Amino acid sequence: MLYTLKNEQLTVQVSDVGAELHSVKRGDCEYIWVGNPDIWSFKAPLVFPICGRFFGGKYTYRGKTYEMGVHGFIRPSVFTVDAQTETSICLKLTENEETKKIYPFDFILKVWYILEGDRLTNRFEITNPGDVVLPATIGGHPGFNVPLEGNGAFTDYYLEFGKACSPDEIVLSDTCFLTGKKRAYPLVDGKILPLKHELFSVDAVFMSRIDSTVTLKSKTTERYVTLNYPDMPYLGIWHKPRTEAPYVCIEPWCGLPGFDGVTEDMETKHDMFRIEPGATQTAEFSMIFG
Repeated sequence: MLYTLKNEQLTVQVSDVGAELHSVKRGDCEYIWVGNPDIWSFKAPLVFPICGRFFGGKYTYRGKTYEMGVHGFIRPSVFTVDAQTETSICLKLTENEETKKIYPFDFILKVWYILEGDRLTNRFEITNPGDVVLPATIGGHPGFNVPLEGNGAFTDYYLEFGKACSPDEIVLSDTCFLTGKKRAYPLVDGKILPLKHELFSVDAVFMSRIDSTVTLKSKTTERYVTLNYPDMPYLGIWHKPRTEAPYVCIEPWCGLPGFDGVTEDMETKHDMFRIEPGATQTAEFSMIFG
């Protein structure tokens, strides 16, 4: 089911499946990737309780081996509505028999979409109702149409960080796992990353030590999207590899994939929140649509 949020500037649609953002419109301009199944069928999925993948699709916890797919398990999960107004909605997911088979923890995940003017905030609340420490992380994966409103070509667009920075690229293996290596990622004038399809000849570009604001823009249009993600230490840029797909995903993440060749233990996996029983961990990012 799709739920609609609306104010004088934006009309937003959110699905109960995966708590996924499906549409953001300002006038006739659709910002969110259309989800063409011949290219990439998702639009703006969320990733939980891991970002990326485990080597071999497996991890261990207290002596037992579990299997978990890429980005966790919530993308096909049906959320329930916990709260709703004309300009906000909170969708909730808790553990069930199926999630316990791949993730043996009790959890409450609340995903908020809050519309204020031209800004849409995506807020996450992860609560641990169990009696053991809850390892989890969260990330966004929103896709944006490029070009926006049909203006210009893909290569006319670029990402501009709010402040000059010297990011590290997190070097991934050809199979999209961590290698433990980093290298300096050059930006034009310390702020600009020009878009080209060749960026995604292997998979995504992931960076750390980046500014907490980035804008998708082009000189061919006044339309833009600005993401602000102070809670997220990593940023991924992606579209379907080795294609000329007309979209780009800008992905603020709190975690990273597993290491290549290593079956990791969930109790010691890097870049995870360790949420004590009864506690709640929050994180959020926002998007401004101009």
